[in-house]
Amino acid sequence: EGDCVFASAESMLAKLDEGGGSVGGGVDTIVVLQHAPVYTLGTGSDPSFIKNAEGGGSDGVEVVRIERGGEVTYHGPGQLTIYPILDLRSYKQDIHWYMRALEESILIALAKAGVRGAAREEDVTGVWISNRKVAALGVKVRRWVTMHGMAINVDVRSLANFEGIVPCGLEGREVTCVEHHTAAA
Repeated sequence: EGDCVFASAESMLAKLDEGGGSVGGGVDTIVVLQHAPVYTLGTGSDPSFIKNAEGGGSDGVEVVRIERGGEVTYHGPGQLTIYPILDLRSYKQDIHWYMRALEESILIALAKAGVRGAAREEDVTGVWISNRKVAALGVKVRRWVTMHGMAINVDVRSLANFEGIVPCGLEGREVTCVEHHTAAA
């Protein structure tokens, strides 16, 4: 019902992860939501990637530092945020494998939606279309249980606040959305 405030999502995810890494009695869970506007910084992110950081970011968008890898990103309306909470001991205990599996799942979904040209890029995490990022990934793994996940820019609303940051700390790179690359576009 409406956009999810980031603190509420974090609280919900923490409850799902209670029990020392055992999620729901060992049951994999996927949380899918749309956030209210927020910039998130990964554990080691450089806050200088937020333009106008003294003002709380562009247009006063909330800024939150969270426990995940990666630099700064934006979450908000028009973006699908997916949090897989999985016990990698049931799959493969390899974080790089997991990241590539997330990217592959996005590539498959985009192809099924009729998006052409989506791909991975060498040495850069995420999914790209024509040199523009359409999906960002940032995860945390504790005791082989995953937290956080991926954000897919679905429609043009998702692009609104990216000008307030250097997305993923990648200077000179742009973002795009699925809507710009479907047959209806």
